[in-house]
Amino acid sequence: MKKPNHLINEKSPYLIQHAYNPVEWYPWGGEVFKKVKSENKPIFLSVGYSTCHWCHVFEHESFEDEEVAELLNKNFISIKVDREERPDIDSIYMTVCQMITGRGGWPLSIFMTPDKKPFFAGTYFPKNSRFGMTGFIDLLEQIIDLWNNEKDNILQTADNITTGLQDSLQYTPSSYNAEELIVRAFDQLDNQFDSKFGGFGSAPKFPTTHRLLFLLRYWKRTDDKLALKLVEHTLQEMSKGGIWDHVGFGFHRYSTDREWLVPHFEKMLYDQAMLILAYTEAYQATKKDEYKETVEKMITYVLRDMTSPEGGFYSAEDADSEGEEGKFYVWTLKEIAEILDKEETEIAIKFYNIEGEGNFLDESTKKQSGLNILHTKLTIEELAEEFPKVENIMEKVEDIRIKLFNIRKKRIHPFKDDKILTDWNGLMIAALAKAAWILKNNEYKQAAKNAVDFILKHLRDEEGRIYHRYREGEVLGKGSIDDYSFMIWGLLELYETTFDIVYLEEALKLNEVSIEYFWDDKNGGFFFTPEDGEELLVREKQIYDGAIPSGNSVAMLNFLKIGRITSNQEFEEKAEKIMKVFAKQVQQIPNVYTFLLSALDFAVGPSFEVVIVGSEEDERSIEILDSLREEYIPNKVVLFKSKENEKKIIELLEFLKNYKSIDDKTTIYVCEQMVCKKPTTEKEEMIKLLKER
Repeated sequence: MKKPNHLINEKSPYLIQHAYNPVEWYPWGGEVFKKVKSENKPIFLSVGYSTCHWCHVFEHESFEDEEVAELLNKNFISIKVDREERPDIDSIYMTVCQMITGRGGWPLSIFMTPDKKPFFAGTYFPKNSRFGMTGFIDLLEQIIDLWNNEKDNILQTADNITTGLQDSLQYTPSSYNAEELIVRAFDQLDNQFDSKFGGFGSAPKFPTTHRLLFLLRYWKRTDDKLALKLVEHTLQEMSKGGIWDHVGFGFHRYSTDREWLVPHFEKMLYDQAMLILAYTEAYQATKKDEYKETVEKMITYVLRDMTSPEGGFYSAEDADSEGEEGKFYVWTLKEIAEILDKEETEIAIKFYNIEGEGNFLDESTKKQSGLNILHTKLTIEELAEEFPKVENIMEKVEDIRIKLFNIRKKRIHPFKDDKILTDWNGLMIAALAKAAWILKNNEYKQAAKNAVDFILKHLRDEEGRIYHRYREGEVLGKGSIDDYSFMIWGLLELYETTFDIVYLEEALKLNEVSIEYFWDDKNGGFFFTPEDGEELLVREKQIYDGAIPSGNSVAMLNFLKIGRITSNQEFEEKAEKIMKVFAKQVQQIPNVYTFLLSALDFAVGPSFEVVIVGSEEDERSIEILDSLREEYIPNKVVLFKSKENEKKIIELLEFLKNYKSIDDKTTIYVCEQMVCKKPTTEKEEMIKLLKER
């Protein structure tokens, strides 16, 4: 029977996966660092996450291996970190890896001194050296030799790397040209755009959804049809490709090829959230039902497979099942023919591009495996032309999908990481709230409300501070600025969907806490960790908009909205300080800061404040709100002073006491860039005011 290591009592699914490795893993914490100091050994820090394919490969090849374990246990203190539980640790040492090697990713492998200073970094290593790639055993032996015979050199290297890290994170405010940054970002995205398959760059290809949200705003700002074309072509190609799960819905993490055909099969909560936002806004902007249908399918997946009974959202689903990446998702022609009748099989072959030889290469032989990743090239209308005798081809395709789904349910499912993260839940709350508002869907609204209730009940303490992770009744980690920023975003979106004052109140409370514990009073911007957080090598500020936007980018937009909602210029000034403190970095490559630039687009304007004075039961009020939801006007805030909530909203926002209805009719006040227009009782006049340039 295998003996457990020191991870056995952890709640993280990733750490638990390694709890029976022969490597004497320790979780990050005070106890292990006491041991480090007493034994004066170098630290091997391994960072990954539960649904990471190459983390699984590294574990199987090396961490389950007795020879590797003996080298590690004798010569190192080995620490395992779940990057999703401790994004602060991951971010610092990932920056180190990128500084040293020019690249990063997971699994992340760091060797460091007992005082946590790194001297070597890398990612995945095969157990034995091959094809010019250093093997993990050879690497360990080299580091052991250096530690025993050239320790002074190692310590000096560690000091130099640490100094370089600290220097790289110094941000000083500088000036910038807002219009020029926005235009340059668009030009860079246009230059990187793949005109054939959509998306940006070649392979691997990631959704990078905040780029699409920026492009939608650029189109709105300039009426440049090219910006909208880039968005639409990308969204259409993605939903046709293998990166989209055509049977069970939801998007996989990224495409390994240019065509969006072969995905990395893991599914992340944050990707669903960001893509729900993009497809929802695209639907609002174009009124094309295909985008609405994709939103509805994505949310079907999230509510069915990624929602806890208590209302919070799970983190991810693995790429692997039964030890093979993608096995759960792929099909042979023989399987299809056994499940479907003859006519259905012919339709499925044509619509989903199913081949006898398959389109998914065997990883070991690099030959056709007979396995197929379902993807589409034909529209339903084109498919109908191929099968003129089939009466309702859309219903037939749905019948086929349901049959495949029911068979697939019986397969061994990929592992689900069921921890609940505050930041990613905040993103999903924002996405569901926006979809609920634009699609007029109460189920989505309720799901967003349930998640808010869960987070505020289970992941907030008596002082109003939030925690990062929940699993099996245990909370872990003081919230980062991402946790606060994303939750504030979700709450603001949910307020504008429900006009329930409680969500606005909670957003304002969290905003105050974030300023108290994270704001840099000297230079501006938010630190990633709170001022009373664990002392690490550095206290970072983050601005890069990667797979998800940075907390600072989202906070800038939150400040702008809260400033307009509360008529408090201090928040606008803080938004400007965020922009200034990172301006030097943003000017170098604007297109990797596109969520920040979406906030800048709001700041530059035109942006609007809309106050509606009416009644929640009044048909005219409902019609006005409906006309608002039909228009793509992303840069606005909306307040609803109703007869039902008048007392509460005036207590929160005293200036609203001066907003009255005209002739007892629902009345709309529209202000642009803090300049107010004449109030109106006509929805057509409201829309006209919101479209004026």
